[in-house]
Amino acid sequence: MRSRTPRPGWLAGLAVVAATALTATSAAAAPTAPAPTAAPAALAAAPDIPLANVKAHLTQFQSIATANGGNRAHGRPGYLASVNYVKGQLDAVGFTTTVQSFSYNGATGYNLIADWPGGDPNAVLMTGAHLDSVSAGPGINDNGSGSAAILEVALAVARSGFAPAKHLRFAWWGAEELGLRGSRHYVNSLPTAERARIKQYLNFDMVGSPNAGYFVYDGDNSDGVGSGPGPAGSAQIEQTIQAYFTSIGVPTRGTDFDGRSDYGPFISVGIPAGGTFTGAEGIKSSAQASLWGGTAGQAFDPCYHRSCDTTANINDTALDRNADAITYTVWTLGGTGTPPGSTVWSDTFETATGWTANPSGTDTATLGQWERGDPAATSSSGVTTQLGSTVSGSYDLVTGAAAGSGAGAYDLDGGVSSIRSPAITLPATGTLTLSFSWYLAHLNNATSADYLRVRVVGTSTVTALTVTGAASNRAASWQSAAADVSALSGQTVRILVEAADAGTASLVEAAVDDMAVTQS
Repeated sequence: MRSRTPRPGWLAGLAVVAATALTATSAAAAPTAPAPTAAPAALAAAPDIPLANVKAHLTQFQSIATANGGNRAHGRPGYLASVNYVKGQLDAVGFTTTVQSFSYNGATGYNLIADWPGGDPNAVLMTGAHLDSVSAGPGINDNGSGSAAILEVALAVARSGFAPAKHLRFAWWGAEELGLRGSRHYVNSLPTAERARIKQYLNFDMVGSPNAGYFVYDGDNSDGVGSGPGPAGSAQIEQTIQAYFTSIGVPTRGTDFDGRSDYGPFISVGIPAGGTFTGAEGIKSSAQASLWGGTAGQAFDPCYHRSCDTTANINDTALDRNADAITYTVWTLGGTGTPPGSTVWSDTFETATGWTANPSGTDTATLGQWERGDPAATSSSGVTTQLGSTVSGSYDLVTGAAAGSGAGAYDLDGGVSSIRSPAITLPATGTLTLSFSWYLAHLNNATSADYLRVRVVGTSTVTALTVTGAASNRAASWQSAAADVSALSGQTVRILVEAADAGTASLVEAAVDDMAVTQS
């Protein structure tokens, strides 16, 4: 994490020295650390990150610094060796890696970008940490801790076979300590369309401070501190991270987007951001010590930007908890992809699933309103107006299920009736199709003002079916409909079914059955 006042540009004129990457201890071979406090079943999809694996990466960063003048700073050989180490780990498990170079203070810096194959390329979840240290020391907490944690999370993606709905991208930034130079270069060099594809950015800078606090970037300004909330969508990140810490009984506090780390360039262009932080040179208060333990009156990291920021300068408990919080956040926000050709959602109406009649309170129909029911057959003048049979099972959605003393006893009368589905979360990828069966029946006293309409409503609306009446007899007969609703991908939507006897008084009946959303 950079200082509030960046250090002078002493690196001017220094050339990059190519370094031979140290032989890495395989993370997979590292012994497994004891499991942390178990999270609830709802969080079980995200794997546990072995602390020993994360610490093995920190050992490598320490060895790299020791072999290269005691640091891993911008323009120094220890930084390039760190990039080579992380890149080698990612290349070995199938990530597509790109090394992006930039210049600052007369030296070449590097960002390492790693993309996991799959997921929606138009919905990128990006996770980053700065990889450089200051010149004064090896930078194991600042920010080997964040770099090692997100590296192990990326490796866990590969080990687990996680197939998220969003496209996952990880980044290790250069020259953060000199003013966010690497992340700023990356964001500023992105075309506008590419920026728009990054839906959320997660930043982890110092997650193992020895006198640790548990801070979460205040995405919605709920703590009322500092410069205010992040871009829309930042609150979701904050709430997701908080949910993990709540599950393990660890209280968190908000920390402001104060511009000291690599979220800065992202929020400046409107990309939602968030992350965790265990504290830097700030002093832990008595209240914070009571909340989290540790020593009041002492810095969260007494070795901040000093030569003593070594592998001995790590709080294992904080590092372990934060690594697992990162994993949970990536798994949760990344979403679970639905296998192509599978059913995303379906309803045969054989059980009550939470459909709501007259959801907006604006219906005008006085009789025969929509309901889930076991329909009775009705007919008039030899015309079947309501089917007593459904497409499957015994129930459907129907206007006035009862027969009554005649065909007109429970038909739709007086205006519009509507019924709305429970919330449906659509996957972010693939072609999405809503399919269902339907009929609209009426006698020759109907008009074109009478109708059956099915719409899917999210941030926009897709009309799946509109059928209007006419001055003719139309017998009830099940028909099939299908509509592409891919325009609503990744949204939480509801299906709205409406019918109207909106012209002159007429005999109108409608029904729908066997609704499903599928992905291909």
